[in-house]
Parts: sequence; C-alpha cells; structure tokens
Amino acid sequence: MAKRFAKRFGRNNKGPLMLSFDTLKDQVADGSVDTVLACLVDMQGRLMGKRFHAGHFIASAWEETHCCNYLLATDLEMATPEGFASTSWEQGYGDYVMKPDLTTLRPVPWLEGTVMVLCDVLDHHTHEPVPHSPRAMLKKQLARLDAMGFDAMMATELEFFLFEKSFEELRKDGYRDLQPYSGYNEDYNIFQTTKEEHVMRPIRNHLWNAGIPIENSKGEAEAGQEELNIKYAAALDTADYHTIAKHAVKEISWQQGHAASFLPKWHHDKVGSSSHVHQSLWKEGKPAFYDANDPLGMSELMKHYMAGLLKYAPDMTYFFAPYINSYKRFVKGTFAPTRIIWSVDNRTAGYRLCGEGTKAVRVECRVGGSDINPYLAMAALLAAGIAGIEEKLSLPAPFKGDAYGEDTGLIPGNLRDAREALLGSSMLRKALGEEVVTHYARAAEVELEDFDRIVTDYELKRGFERV
Repeated sequence: MAKRFAKRFGRNNKGPLMLSFDTLKDQVADGSVDTVLACLVDMQGRLMGKRFHAGHFIASAWEETHCCNYLLATDLEMATPEGFASTSWEQGYGDYVMKPDLTTLRPVPWLEGTVMVLCDVLDHHTHEPVPHSPRAMLKKQLARLDAMGFDAMMATELEFFLFEKSFEELRKDGYRDLQPYSGYNEDYNIFQTTKEEHVMRPIRNHLWNAGIPIENSKGEAEAGQEELNIKYAAALDTADYHTIAKHAVKEISWQQGHAASFLPKWHHDKVGSSSHVHQSLWKEGKPAFYDANDPLGMSELMKHYMAGLLKYAPDMTYFFAPYINSYKRFVKGTFAPTRIIWSVDNRTAGYRLCGEGTKAVRVECRVGGSDINPYLAMAALLAAGIAGIEEKLSLPAPFKGDAYGEDTGLIPGNLRDAREALLGSSMLRKALGEEVVTHYARAAEVELEDFDRIVTDYELKRGFERV
C-alpha cells in the first residue's frame, strides 16, 4: 500500500514531495481523486473554502473561485461584527477572489479521494492581494527581506491537548467534563504516549504523506498534552505546514472519537499550550545569523535582528496572543514567558538563543500560544527583526538565571494592553500598513466587547450567595 501511495502522489523514501497539477489530472481521469478542497486562511488561522468536484476544478476552478469578503472580518463564532473598514452591511458584503496557489497542491490522505490547495485572497475588482489576508501579510515581509538579499527560514511547534471524549460529546455537555486522554504528566513519556498512538500515528503518517516534513511527536508537560514538530523550512511553507497540520490534528482526532484542543489554557490548574517560533535569516544559501568568530556564533545581523524583537515585543504581542484566554497562559513557573528578555538556551526567557556556536544558531520566540495564526505571528516577527536591522539596534548581554524574577519589561498581560500597543506601533503601521493594523485592532476590540458582556461561571460561583 505504501508503494502504491508513493507512486500515486509522487513521494519517495527520501521524504515527502508535492502533487503536480498534471498528476492531479491523471488521478481525476483514473477516478482515484474526486474532491478538491480549495482553502483560504482566515484571520484566526483556520481553513475556509469550498469542496470542488475534481473534474470542475481541473477544468476551470484551478484559475480562481470566489468567496464572501466577510471571511476576513469575522470572530471565532463567524459573526459579522461592525467596525471593519474592509467590509460591512453598508457595503453589501461583496466578493473576494480565491486564487489557488498550485504549488501548495497536496493529497489529503485522511480523507478518501481528496486533495487540497491553498488560495491567495485577491480584491474582486483589482485582483490585487487583500492587505489584511494572512498569507499576503507574510508575503509582504518576505518581499522586504528579498529586497535586502535575505531568505527567512522558520519552524513552529504545535502543542495541544487530547481529550477522552469527542467534540460533539463535550459541546453537548457544555465543556464541563473535560478529561485529558492520559492521567498524568506525559512529557517525553513513551508509555503514556503509546496510549495515544491510535491518534498520533495516523497524524504523523498522514501529514508526511500530504507533503509535510513531520519530524516527530512527543508528550508535553501535562496530562494529555502532545507536541508535533515539523522540520524547518522557508517561512511561507512553514506557515502553510502549521495551518494544515493543526487542521489535520483536529480532523484525525475527530475521526478517532476524540477532541483535540489548541486553546492555550483550558484549566487554571493545568499548564498552557504554546507555539514557539524558530527563526533565522539566510543569504545565498548560507546562514546569515552565524559568525564563527563570535563567542555565541551570532553575527552582527543576528544581534540587530534580536534587538528588534526585544524593542518591539509589546507592539507585536497581539499577534502571539489574540484572545482573552491567550493571556491566562502567561504564568510564572510554567515555561510560558512573562518578561521581555533574551537568554542562551534558557526556557524561562521570552526569546531563547538556540544552537549557539553552530551554523544552526537561531532565535526561538517563546511568547506565542497554541492559538496563533502562524502567518500573522511570523509576519510580525520579521517586521520587528527587519526594523532592528534597519535601525542597527544594539543587543544587550544575554540574561542568565531565572527570567521570571528579573526586573525587565513585561510582556503585555492582557488583550487590552496588547491592543493598545498594536494601535500605537508606528513600526507595524509602516511595515504591515495602516489598514492592517486598524483591522486587527478592531478584531481585538470585538473579542473584548464580546467577553465584557458575558457573565462567567467564575462570577456565579464566587458571588451568587456571598455578595
């Protein structure tokens, strides 16, 4: 079966390969593929789109299709809140163009007869990229780097919790009986993670066969918590890999009768889930962050880049923590950072130097939670790093010790503060565009407005009788 699959989808034993459009035509002709998922990435990092009959897709829809422009102006509930300049009831909620990027065409092995393609989002009238589209935001920063002669190589880590019950069961019960699949901390624990292999093994294998270079999965530092690691790649590929992998984790877990959640903090007594982002710049195929003569192997370019991340850390926090719940993760002593600080191989710092003294030297941003939209987080990081390079910022000496107890700047501790920092960022307004900053600041405001009107279980339990 593995050989048949490799032949059908162009994979060899050296690693995963992508699906060509010509191969797709052959598969449609022989009946092995009948469905094409054409997907855009929304503000929340979710896949939205259409299921095409494969015959229609290869005949015409491969060029473009259309969607309602509200898809890039919704909240998590898919409501249509007011206040977005790009779309509204007054403007009639028109169309965007979904332009398939055929370089992203890949099989979806966990769904029968199905392939997927990611789409760029274009203005219906001008056919120009929609500025606040996540893929367009990342592409804009990559174009800036390209003009400087650099390429960005990145990797993300996906952490999530696996639960005993299914999404449907938990939803009907009001998410009250949340029992993780394993009973105790399973960090690196082979016995505990064996219990979850009926879910994790197909996740690894299906994603590999979908052209995503999976490295491994492992237990994380809590009961029922897993981490999925994907090999570093060019930045846009990494964001694509992350988004598809997150989608696959949910679908494959659902197929096995379980819920997988990327909520950063599902219980106040449990550790949170993160999504660390590793990053480095390359020039002409060589690591531009590396200097063999530096004690830590850091080039001047890398020091400027890292200094930019520190200076603009508050500005870009929203893109690492976009929801109310995101900030519940920032707790001392939980491996989630609270301070704007960098250190060498130190997991208490918000920015960790990894691979010091080697050509693999890189910076790991540990601020982001499992709820990040990778395109937005990576675009913000690159914008800050580019600013550091352009401003030739100086990097302070690395911190040593427990960063939780250090007296340095704090990462914004709630969504309101992060929104204000975003709105006040002249750097991000210049790098991403005025419209983009305003658009996502409104998204944060919508989240706050919705939360502020809700009476929580905490309020009822604490005050129903006692106030």
